Amino acid sequence: MKSILPLLAVPAVAAATNCSIETFQAYLDANGTNAQVVYARHYAENSTFVNPNVTAVENPTELPATCAIQVNATTDFGTHYSFGVFLPDNWNERFFHAAQEGADINWADMGVGLRYGFASVATDTGHAGSDMGGTWWENPESIKDWAWRANHLTSVVGKFLVESFYGQKPKYNYFAGCSTGGRQAMKESQAFPLDYDGIISACPAWWTTHQQLWNLWQTTLQAPEGSDHSIPMSMFTVIGEEVLRQCDPQDGLVDGIISDPLGCNVDYLPLLCNGTQNSSCLTGPQLDTLHKIYSDWVETDQTFVYSHVEYGSEIMWSESGNIGNGSAGNEAQQYWYLQEILGMPNFTASDLNLKLVEYADKTDPGNSSANDFNLAPFYKSGAKLIHYHGHSDATVPPGIGIYFRDQMAATVAPQGIDIDDFYRLFIIPGMEHCSGTPSAMNAPWYIAGPTQASSLSSSLYGVPGYRDAKHDVLLALVNWVENGTAPEYIIGSFFDNDETLNITKQRPICAYPKQAKYKGSGDINDADNFECKLLY
Repeated sequence: MKSILPLLAVPAVAAATNCSIETFQAYLDANGTNAQVVYARHYAENSTFVNPNVTAVENPTELPATCAIQVNATTDFGTHYSFGVFLPDNWNERFFHAAQEGADINWADMGVGLRYGFASVATDTGHAGSDMGGTWWENPESIKDWAWRANHLTSVVGKFLVESFYGQKPKYNYFAGCSTGGRQAMKESQAFPLDYDGIISACPAWWTTHQQLWNLWQTTLQAPEGSDHSIPMSMFTVIGEEVLRQCDPQDGLVDGIISDPLGCNVDYLPLLCNGTQNSSCLTGPQLDTLHKIYSDWVETDQTFVYSHVEYGSEIMWSESGNIGNGSAGNEAQQYWYLQEILGMPNFTASDLNLKLVEYADKTDPGNSSANDFNLAPFYKSGAKLIHYHGHSDATVPPGIGIYFRDQMAATVAPQGIDIDDFYRLFIIPGMEHCSGTPSAMNAPWYIAGPTQASSLSSSLYGVPGYRDAKHDVLLALVNWVENGTAPEYIIGSFFDNDETLNITKQRPICAYPKQAKYKGSGDINDADNFECKLLY
């Protein structure tokens, strides 16, 4: 593949001298952009970025030499958004947009992009602090900023500033995000197919109206708290251990990892109380609840609403707050969406039915759902999309990613488009939401995707010792976009210590529907001893 090493160096004196509020304000004024540069500073190599306006975010460290700026902009509708830009002294002629991950400007992932040599940007999508904080959502136009507009405008203005600073346009443009950032990434591919050459949409909560309601629906399975059908949270670990015991060998290799939860058949009876109820077994009503947790949400006339969690996600059931103990405190984010965004201040869980789902779909405030399955314009632009989920994710389950793939394929196939020409879906065994793995599995989950490096270290990027397209999803995307080599697999890594980042286990994560199968001999922690195969 083409080298990701810097291709264009800005003279050090010029980089430091031109990194000023006056320089960038002059660019914006000459372009007629309604925006104010509120911060500009040149950082020497190995510096720590100090966010001048927000102290609640993680600041990247050990940065390459760069010019950092922050811009406050006003839309044509009178709303406001902010964005940051890192302009490296040694630029690789590429543009990288790090999605907002639910709070403020994502300086941390901008720093990750910067270490590759990208000029990097990120936006707060129109509000400071958490999505659930403040009153920004009271203005319908601000909801549009949050949903899609701030990302698009940041793309446009950010590229303009890059071109103005370096004297040339970026040769390639990339966007990456996870969770709500994954939704933003998916939205970009649908609404603005010409903005980016390559996009990574990780664990995307793409179907906003259904996602929020499903998270609440899960909680109702346990409600009210303390009911005879409520499963104690202490049992989640017990259930997870039994599922692992049964599913691990069914995937063909006893290695402590559930590699094929979709193909696992679980017998729940070993969990059933026999004679005397205790804290390590389930009653009949609790077993019925367990069946519902592992089942899709289907409403009237078998109307599909959302996919279920998979085997191997049990440790997240309490951590995510979606299943929990059935108390009202677990679904704050869902109530926020319903009460504030959908404008239903008197909503109660008893209102959760098909009519509410239909109302949410019809309303879809800000047009935030990324459910336009016609990616033909994105395909025709020559762009590429990498989409991935974690099998052990209880927040955005992988089944909804498969549903997106199937719906998208059914939409573009009549137009003569094969999704394999521009799209790949990867489902990562044992990975939770965006990052991490249950301690009982220790699965190789790390592929240097959005938020992964910054969740481990303020100075990490890529895969230490393996900075190539086989191990790094961003470099795999670059290789596909720029060299035409589609990734058939990405090798996942497991660190036995998140501080030392010592890699002890690697395994290929295959493009769906293929799965990694052990060849039958050799070290099971060595990726070379696995191959991608169709199992069904």
